[in-house]
Amino acid sequence: MTHGPVAVSDDVAAFVAATMPVFRERIPAAPARLLGRLAAPEEADRLSPGQHWPHRRPDGESECLAAVRAVGALPVERLLGALELTVAGHDWSSAPVATPGLRPPTGVGGAWLVAGGHDSEATSVVRMLDGLFPGLADRTVTVVRAAAHHPAVAPLLAVTPTAADEQSVAAGHGAAHLALAVAVAGAVVQQADPPAVVERAVAIVGLGIGAAALLLREVPLPPAYAAALRERLRAEYLLPAHSSGKLVVTGHRFGLAEQGLPDEADFSGNGLVAVADGGVVVRTGVGQGTVRVALAVLAEAPDAVESHWDEVVEVSRRAAEGHAAVVAPGGTTGRALRLRTPPWPGEYRVRVHARGRDDPDAGLEAYHLVVWAAPAAPEIVHARADRLGYRLRGEPEPARPPEHAYRWVRHSEIAEAATVTVVTGATVEQVLRAFGADPQRPERIDDIGRDLSLRQVVEPWITVLDLDGAVLVVEGNGFRGTDARVLRAASSAGRAASMFWNVNADTQLGFAEAGDLLAAFEPWGGETGPPAVGAALAGLDFTAPRDRIEKGLVAVERFTGRGMTASDLTRIRTANIGFRVTG
Repeated sequence: MTHGPVAVSDDVAAFVAATMPVFRERIPAAPARLLGRLAAPEEADRLSPGQHWPHRRPDGESECLAAVRAVGALPVERLLGALELTVAGHDWSSAPVATPGLRPPTGVGGAWLVAGGHDSEATSVVRMLDGLFPGLADRTVTVVRAAAHHPAVAPLLAVTPTAADEQSVAAGHGAAHLALAVAVAGAVVQQADPPAVVERAVAIVGLGIGAAALLLREVPLPPAYAAALRERLRAEYLLPAHSSGKLVVTGHRFGLAEQGLPDEADFSGNGLVAVADGGVVVRTGVGQGTVRVALAVLAEAPDAVESHWDEVVEVSRRAAEGHAAVVAPGGTTGRALRLRTPPWPGEYRVRVHARGRDDPDAGLEAYHLVVWAAPAAPEIVHARADRLGYRLRGEPEPARPPEHAYRWVRHSEIAEAATVTVVTGATVEQVLRAFGADPQRPERIDDIGRDLSLRQVVEPWITVLDLDGAVLVVEGNGFRGTDARVLRAASSAGRAASMFWNVNADTQLGFAEAGDLLAAFEPWGGETGPPAVGAALAGLDFTAPRDRIEKGLVAVERFTGRGMTASDLTRIRTANIGFRVTG
């Protein structure tokens, strides 16, 4: 087939204009709405869930075929069922030549005739046409695009004035353009005269759906659509609402905005959030990277201020239109962060919570934005604790809390459950025996795990590391180091301290010296014990829910004089040696 320019003659336009009404009245509203929303703004995505347009298509696949597949098998089958009989019974013999230069089919048979796994019938037939008439499908799309602008056709694409609600406008828009595409596709298929292996009615509907989908992604929505969508979103908006996800930020900022973020924002006032036209801008610790963000929209102010955040600032903002979204510079947002603020104007309070800004490389940065309608009021700073906030406000930075040195544990293989024990005054062999393990029977960690998995049992085993003056014992999801007898035996010639935690937020600290158990308790706060234990706990606030594991590891380090580092854990993993506990 030649690939010369395609012109839409008046004869073709007149045929299309006369044929469109025949099919338009047969198109079901639901798939028509789906097609009609293909160019709708992002906030309309939830009205047609599950539609994800492909960014790429396989080599050799026509643009039209990719579009049919993107519409989805179920909508395509429904449209085929609604139109097939009407298309099959229509007299196409009077159709003028829609695209000149067609050649006979390249052949019948071959791999391209094989239907694809979960494809609809229409998708399979369009693929068949791609094999028989290379370029025909995309030429059909070109004719449809050109016909949409012809004076005889363009008025028929307008949505009727009686369509006022979002569903009617979207359905009318989609049905009109699909009727156009089916009329053009019918003329093209009539001209191509495919062999009997091709179901003509199916081919016409399939080509029409693909061409209509491509056209509807490009043409403007009807003028009435924006107002109709706004009214529908307002009518369906429910409170409270929540969403959370990851957001890729750049330039140390993201925001909650109706249109986009301003190029600059001043954070010197509170060190966290700045009010801007159309929203608020939040200052992040990471310059370019991923942060976790949660958005909650409430019917009224929250009962209390959440306590487990470093920085909490509450500000007022005025919504001009409403429907603000969590966005990064450039307008990008996370796929899971689809929730928007109420789609109506007014005064709102925004409470911004932040943590992890001082450790931008640790992947711990997180934010929680809470929004509710309320009259404008002065800014309130509920919490100010991270060092970045102090720098931005031009204030002296506080000392770095010692527990921050252990935040790497949250992203390690022992993040969910482990016991870490440090022993002084003993050899590795002595520590192994204190834990009930045989120093003469080392095994590969992988082999131990495989054996326990095959037997579907939970049995204790430990790993050890010589720290040159101390011995580190790490139990992944084990708790042998919490046993009083183990701590006494391990500390017989020195000291031993352990920190245990699990997925249920259970924790325990243990301290022993010279064979005596000095203290063992759940570190919720208030416990002191003898002076040596009190010194290890000094300044560590276990009543606060944050960093309790990290604070426990600080106490272990203080008591024994040696802590665990990320490189220690790497050495254990590299050595790949463990010991089963049998005693």
